[in-house]
Amino acid sequence: MNKISPVTIFFLFLVSSLDAFSQEIKLRGKVMDGKREVGLEFANVALLSPTDSALLTGGMSDLDGNFEFTTTAGDYILRVGFIGYLEFYERVTFAPNRNSVNLGTITLEEDAQNLDEVVVEGVTSMFESDIDKRTYNVENSIVAEGQTASQLLSTLPSIQVDDEGGITMRGSGNILIYINGRPSNLSGDDTESILSQFPANSIMSVELITNPSSRYDATGVGGIINIVLKKNEKTGFNGQLNASIGTREKYQAGVNLNYGTEKANFYASYNWQDRRQRENGEGSRNNYLEGFSPSLEQVQDGYEVEKTHLIRAGVDYNVLERGMLGVYFQGNFDDEIEYADVTQLNISQTGSIDSSFMRQNNEWSNSGNYEGGINYSWDIDSLGQKLYTSLSYSYDNREQEDYSNQEYFDGEGNSDPTKRLIQINNRPRTSNLYVAQLDYEKPFLNGASIETGLKATVGNWQWSQEFAQGDQFTDFEPVVVDTLSDTFDFDEHVFAGYFTFKNKVGKFGYQLGLRGEYTHTLGETVRNNESIPNDYFNLFPSAFFSYTIAPENEFTLNYTRRISRPSIWDLAPIYRVRDQYNFSIGNPYLQPEFTDSYEVGYMKGWERYLLNATVYHRFSTDVETRITILTDDNVAIQSRENADTRASTGFELINQIQISNNLDATLTGNLFYSKINAENIESDFSNENISWTLNLLANWLIPNWFNVQFQGNYRGPIVLPQGQIEPQYSLNVGLRKDIFDGKATVSVNVSDIFNTRNFRITTTNPRFDEKRVFQRETRVGTLAFTYRFGGFKEKPGQNESRREGGDGGDDF
Repeated sequence: MNKISPVTIFFLFLVSSLDAFSQEIKLRGKVMDGKREVGLEFANVALLSPTDSALLTGGMSDLDGNFEFTTTAGDYILRVGFIGYLEFYERVTFAPNRNSVNLGTITLEEDAQNLDEVVVEGVTSMFESDIDKRTYNVENSIVAEGQTASQLLSTLPSIQVDDEGGITMRGSGNILIYINGRPSNLSGDDTESILSQFPANSIMSVELITNPSSRYDATGVGGIINIVLKKNEKTGFNGQLNASIGTREKYQAGVNLNYGTEKANFYASYNWQDRRQRENGEGSRNNYLEGFSPSLEQVQDGYEVEKTHLIRAGVDYNVLERGMLGVYFQGNFDDEIEYADVTQLNISQTGSIDSSFMRQNNEWSNSGNYEGGINYSWDIDSLGQKLYTSLSYSYDNREQEDYSNQEYFDGEGNSDPTKRLIQINNRPRTSNLYVAQLDYEKPFLNGASIETGLKATVGNWQWSQEFAQGDQFTDFEPVVVDTLSDTFDFDEHVFAGYFTFKNKVGKFGYQLGLRGEYTHTLGETVRNNESIPNDYFNLFPSAFFSYTIAPENEFTLNYTRRISRPSIWDLAPIYRVRDQYNFSIGNPYLQPEFTDSYEVGYMKGWERYLLNATVYHRFSTDVETRITILTDDNVAIQSRENADTRASTGFELINQIQISNNLDATLTGNLFYSKINAENIESDFSNENISWTLNLLANWLIPNWFNVQFQGNYRGPIVLPQGQIEPQYSLNVGLRKDIFDGKATVSVNVSDIFNTRNFRITTTNPRFDEKRVFQRETRVGTLAFTYRFGGFKEKPGQNESRREGGDGGDDF
């Protein structure tokens, strides 16, 4: 047996020692923004030589603030930095017996001096892109000063708002609207009337989640729009006052107050609006029915007065070192008066007037919405393990009365009192909504993490209508019409649970999720004593993949399955009488719509240019769509039905260009093909088209003068089973200037300069075809003023960048 020589033993020992010291060590951690307490993307993390501070190795944080790179054992200086923040330095030592080290959370604080320079010398971007959402910091929106939340949304890329308050994103409807991450329980005739109760000045940011993962509610096949209201969190007493005045009597004012201590943060706000708005429309219908005039021309002139009050208050209190308890209350109160004069002309084949109707509509409504909630968040450890729970309740009550006086005139213009009608419609509504939620997040040492949670959403809505009509037989005293009066009571209970697993292996990242939702609904009518239950359970998988080529250079691929449940607006089987020729009614037998969404994306960033391209495809079944039929009595009735399928394929391109330090632009384009198949409703109810949207947002800072903001958009046609919604475009411009050493801001803007943002729809059918145009007052000039007061005090010990958690000590 051969013996091993001492030289060989020494050589093997030397090789093994060198191998131990050259062994790669995986470093990971997270960089946080100390003010907003969110991950800081694209922060630079570097290891420097302790002798000459030379750069040895390093990496960059991802979109969530996480970073990961490798090094070898030894002594280093750890440096973490980002533009506008104080740099973090710390001496570190990595032992040779470790193959993985967690550096914990590194918190960077804003550099006040550098931040001031940025504000003065550059423009502030409104747009931020994340892996699963886009955020628009609308506090920086000049063109939306003095506007409502609905008008604000219409200025953002990818979003369109129609005349019925319907919101589409990337050409798809059924959008889920959140307020501060929770569904809204506000009442109104449509989404637009609900959003108009929120002044734009009360909103901090708007998040667009085009393809939500399993941790979000599965409802909303077109995506989620989350409106985040302002809530200051600075230490000490501070606040903000704002007021604006718009053309044709549009007024708005508000105050935001905050008092922060080391242990608690108290906040309160009040916003008031008093707005008058013109509305007008016209329509032309060609009838192909025997016994009726072949053409109907309609003209409407309207006027709306709306007053709203929004009150918010709450406190966030550190009950433990890592535990935060939050309590809040919100009240929203709305009073509206609407006036409208409607003229309807029945036109003969020769173009002469056969007969006409003059109708005066008056509507009064008032509503109160009350919401309160409590939440608790617990940072279990410094490695990122978290627990969050919340409970909220909201109650809404709305009273509404419509009064109409309709007169008839013959072809010679003579009034016929025997055909006069008086109509009164009382429409009270109430709703209750409970939301309970529990979320848990756990990261692992290898960089993976899991999220899981439970959620219950329990709601009840009750809509009633008492319709009364008076004519010559009742001496024009309104008498209740039973066939047009009813109450619809609707319960919806959704119980959900989800689980996601997220990990990154080298340059490849992935997130897999599964959400299960059990839904119980029950609709009940009073007049017919009808009960309509519906119970179903569904699974909603999601998968997100990413491949990082280099910092700010990434491919993404994702898939989600989602649902759109019909709302009380769509279900209530109660006729709404617009006039004697136009009715609308809900469909209580609507089924939920299901959508499979696929996206492939590419993001590439340069020093002054960011490119974000996405190819997407959506395939939906049981598609909820609007359908209009013409009865044998020449009355058009609009309702909702489930169409077989809808397929949408598109390409979206977002270009962010920093032209100079004082000029930037974001150009968003979206080209898509849509096809809807509704032959299950009627044989010829199918349609398809190619459409596109284009949005430009530009910010220009003229040093020592003011900021200028331009915003313009174009939306192409939207396909419907019976026609299409026609294209529209608009242009907005605004100016802003800081005064009083930056403590105050004055701005002026003009929305829809060319008065082109109107709603036009074309409907075709074997029995009729119709063109309709409707326009709310959109060309408005606004002068706004904002004043900020109160000093900013750093919390003790938190005025410097710092590191917390990790594997402990300097010797890892």
